[in-house]
Amino acid sequence: MNAPPPRTHDPAQLRARIAEARLMLIFTPELVNDPFAAVTSALPHVDVVQVRPKAAGQGGGPSEARACLDATRRVLALCADLGTDAPLVTVDDRVDVARVLWDEGCAGVHLGRADQPPRDAREVLGPEPLIGLSTHDALQVALADDDPIDSIGFGPIFATPTKGLTRGVGVEAAWVATQATDLPLFAIGGIDASNVQDLGRVGRIAVASAILNADDPGRAALRLRELLLGAPE
Repeated sequence: MNAPPPRTHDPAQLRARIAEARLMLIFTPELVNDPFAAVTSALPHVDVVQVRPKAAGQGGGPSEARACLDATRRVLALCADLGTDAPLVTVDDRVDVARVLWDEGCAGVHLGRADQPPRDAREVLGPEPLIGLSTHDALQVALADDDPIDSIGFGPIFATPTKGLTRGVGVEAAWVATQATDLPLFAIGGIDASNVQDLGRVGRIAVASAILNADDPGRAALRLRELLLGAPE
């Protein structure tokens, strides 16, 4: 598959789009047997795709650069078919990959607490690409306003046993966190169709398996959006 043609990013438009986004897909190819078929099905119904291949080995660190680069290029190529309706595409952890793929359409990077500090990432990327940051409590959210970032991930909201987390921070904590920042905040962790309506006041979510592991990822993404935004049953 060929790489998509270079795109010209409008920084103001990028920030407007992340502010308007409601549903983010954390694209972890290892979660599903046919990952690119799954993501293709979901693309029309999500606002952001964050590409996050699993790290090699057991360290839980950043993914390998080549795996992230290749997966992101494939997602960008799929998005090219959707034209102006395509979601934003970012990468997880890999500032180097975000920089390399900026001219091919990658909108930026999302950083965890143990990743490169946002200020260092901004020096590498320059002022235009988006930078997101993971947070786990209201204090981290409030302090994040001093960082050169454009969005926040907050959680885990619910227990995620597959990651060894038996307890989440809870829905109320997510809503309080939204009051501590003017940045768009995406609730993450254990969210699916059974509990997403509880996050209506938060208004933004990021999910992986709830979409990728569904029998019909596109329908699952659309249903999550409907439930989050309060569409009638």
